[in-house]
Amino acid sequence: MAAARLAAAGVETVLLDEKLAWEKPCGGGITWKAYSQYPFLIENEAPRRVVQRTLLSETRAGTAALELTEPLLIYSRKDLNGLLLERAARLGTRIEKERALGLERHGSGWRVRTRAGSIEADYLIVATGARNSLREVGTQYTAADTMCALGYYVPGAQEHVDIQFFPGFEGYIWAFPRQDHLSVGICGKGQSSAAMRARLEQWMDDRGLSRKDAVFYGHMIPALERSSWPSNRIAGEGWAAVGDAAGLVDPVTGEGIYYAVRSGDLAAQALLDVHCPPESAHLRYRALLDNDFIEDLTFGAGLAKRFFLQQVLRASVPGRMIEFMRRSPSMTRIVQDLFAGTQNYLALKKRLLGSLNGTMHELVMGAILSQRVVKEGEA
Repeated sequence: MAAARLAAAGVETVLLDEKLAWEKPCGGGITWKAYSQYPFLIENEAPRRVVQRTLLSETRAGTAALELTEPLLIYSRKDLNGLLLERAARLGTRIEKERALGLERHGSGWRVRTRAGSIEADYLIVATGARNSLREVGTQYTAADTMCALGYYVPGAQEHVDIQFFPGFEGYIWAFPRQDHLSVGICGKGQSSAAMRARLEQWMDDRGLSRKDAVFYGHMIPALERSSWPSNRIAGEGWAAVGDAAGLVDPVTGEGIYYAVRSGDLAAQALLDVHCPPESAHLRYRALLDNDFIEDLTFGAGLAKRFFLQQVLRASVPGRMIEFMRRSPSMTRIVQDLFAGTQNYLALKKRLLGSLNGTMHELVMGAILSQRVVKEGEA
């Protein structure tokens, strides 16, 4: 995304990618927020599924069906990567199938070392993902700032997305239908990868999803704690990190495609700003991110543990959410907007409070009264 915008503006741009288009372990969903802002994500010939139905489940609360007012586009990541690379090349980017092995300062610019030699550059945009081997640039993660994602590419097809929550588990299981397979996986924190894999495989067995001929994968996803956002190393003099390399992932859902595309666009915008000297481009980039979505992601990081681990009226938050969806059209609309990407976290609490209907008031008052009766009995 960054290369495409820079090259289109006439900047000599080289993109190094050791794998080019390849399959990645994630759902691959593109939200309405992404494709409405960047229409090329929907106005293309790449194969994808258009999904308008999601089933949200929790062990104790059961299942609620969600009809998406704005559909999800689900690409194979190989197809999506190919689309983005082809677009960058068409706009003038020189693409080289190489890995950046190391960096060193060279005058006011950089020397990038590859297997084929070295490339000199005035500026670096780092999009190396969460497992960034270039220690000089990008987010510096602690173990608490990441979540594990693992799962299977399963032969088969379905028309809807499955999302499964579990009480006491900071994460969820997903099943996303792609063009020629299902991406079925689990992501989360606080459990070993072996325990998470066992939980996923049991869920697949319960639903008759065979692992025969399924390809297994594992990956690390950024999930910054709230305390890590203020010191997050996103940019510095002569460089800017985008996407997973900058930790720009929704800390609740793990969704990163929109933030990768958007941050690439903003990094290029900062470099092309004629009112900003090149040596200050990293400060301009950080300001653009702060103005766009950093505050919301930081706030979301504070919500993540409460969403997955706290209880409301002796049930998990996802469980109560599913129960309220079955009773409350306003709650259903909130969840629809969360899926579309149009509901941010900063305004979520106010909207939730505003949507309290009679049923929820009765539940809250019932819980308060029962606690009062218990305390009076103890007295």
